[in-house]
Amino acid sequence: MIHPYRVEIPQADLDDLAARLRLTRFADEIPGAEQGVAVERVRRLVTRWRDGFDWRAVEARLNALPQYVTEIDGQDIHFLHVRSGNPDALPLILTHGWPGSIAEYLDAVEPLSRHFHLVIPSLPGYGFSGPTKELGWNNRRIAAAWAELMARLGYTRYGAAGNDAGSMISPEVGRVDPEHVVGVHVTQVFSFPSGDPAEFADLSEEDQAGLAVLDWFWKEKGAFNVLQSQQPQTLAHAVTDSPAGLVGWLAQLFDEDLDDDFVLTNAAIHWFTGTAASALRLYWENARMEPVTEPTTVPLGLAMAEGDFKSIRRFAERDHANIVSWKTLPAPAHGHYTAHTATEALTDDIRAFFEAL
Repeated sequence: MIHPYRVEIPQADLDDLAARLRLTRFADEIPGAEQGVAVERVRRLVTRWRDGFDWRAVEARLNALPQYVTEIDGQDIHFLHVRSGNPDALPLILTHGWPGSIAEYLDAVEPLSRHFHLVIPSLPGYGFSGPTKELGWNNRRIAAAWAELMARLGYTRYGAAGNDAGSMISPEVGRVDPEHVVGVHVTQVFSFPSGDPAEFADLSEEDQAGLAVLDWFWKEKGAFNVLQSQQPQTLAHAVTDSPAGLVGWLAQLFDEDLDDDFVLTNAAIHWFTGTAASALRLYWENARMEPVTEPTTVPLGLAMAEGDFKSIRRFAERDHANIVSWKTLPAPAHGHYTAHTATEALTDDIRAFFEAL
C-alpha cells in the first residue's frame, strides 16, 4: 500500500528545539588551530536556527510536492513522486546521501520534472522514512528496495541518479535490476586503488593530484567515516540530544560556502524526525557488506565538480564496465551539492545523459 504523506511537525517540537538552542553551551577552541568545525561557524548556525530559520516555510515547500509513504521489506519508505507534464517521460529515481536528505534535490525538481517522472526517496533511517528498525540496511538492500519501489509505482523502464551515498546506491540499483534500469548518473564514482602497484603505473598528473587530495582527505577529515563505521551508537547520544552538537557534526561535510539555510534544512530534517542516530548506521552497515567483485554493466555517467571528490577513471573502469560519459561540470559548478549550488549545470547533464541513451 502507498499512502499520501504530509510533513506536520508539532509546534511543541519547535518550542523544544528553540529552548535547547537557547541553552547551547559552546565549546572552547585554540585560536588559529584547525581541529574541525570552528566554533564561530557553529555559533552562527545555532543563532540562525534559533532566531531566523523558518522551518514552516520548509514544510510548506515540501508539502507543495506530492509525498507518499510505503512499507518495503519491513521499513517505511518516504518519497516524493513528481510526475512530468510529458506522459512519455522517463522515470528517474534520485538518491541523496549523508549528511544530506531529500532537501538536496528540491531545487532540481522543477527543471528535471520537465523531462522525467521523478521519484525522490528518503533513505531508510533518514528523514521522513523514520529510523531503521533492524540491522542490514546497507547500500545493496536499499538498492533492492528502490527497485521494488519503482515496480510498485508501475515503472518498468527507468533511470537512477545520485549524489554521495546515492552515487554508490544508484549503480547498485542497476546491478540488482538491470533489465529495467536504462542508465545510472552519478556525481562521484567511489572507486579506490586496490593495492596493486600496476594500477599506479603511468597515472596522469591530474590523476596523481586527485590521489593526493584523496590521501589528504582521509588523513585530515576521514574521522567521521571511521567513527560512523565502527561506533555510530556512541556518537548517537550527542547528536540526538543536542541540536548544536548535531549541526556541528553535520557541518564538517557541508561545504563552507553553502548557504546556512540549506545546512539547517538538512539538519532540521534529521532533528525533527529523530533520525540523526539511525542515519549514521549506514556507514556501519556498509563496512560489513559483502564486497562484489563483478563490475556493473548498466551504462554509467559521471558529472563531478571541482572542489569535490576526485573520481579516477582507471579505478572506476575496474568497478564499472560500461562508462559512457565522464565529465567535470563547467565552472562555476563547485563542491559536493551541485543539485543545490549548480542546479542548471547538473540537471542539464542528467537530461543529456539519458537522452543520449
